[in-house]
Amino acid sequence: QVRLVESGGGLVQAGGSLRLSCAASGSIFSINAMGWYRPAPGKQRELVATITSGGNTNYANSEKGRCTISRDNAKNTVYLQMNSLKPEDTAVYYCKAVRREWGTPKDYWGQGTQVTVSS
Repeated sequence: QVRLVESGGGLVQAGGSLRLSCAASGSIFSINAMGWYRPAPGKQRELVATITSGGNTNYANSEKGRCTISRDNAKNTVYLQMNSLKPEDTAVYYCKAVRREWGTPKDYWGQGTQVTVSS
């Protein structure tokens, strides 16, 4: 089992910045990738950004240039730096870890952290 705890959400004015953190614990070996997601119309959750165990990153087109995902392997923590925030960024942001178990990828989710951007 993998436990994910997010933090760093809050209320910020448009144009401001936030840094979200996701700390992983438990059976963290064999985690292939971690990332951030948020709810989207017509989807369960949409990708914001992901980072693999090798450090490769992937961003939603809407987030390129505004967000940076990074990881601290010593702390088993992934960060999402969000800049130039807009009211439409308001959402609960969820951290996800993908761990290979018996050759099959399994998703683990955190409880989410609320980001609210005021205009």
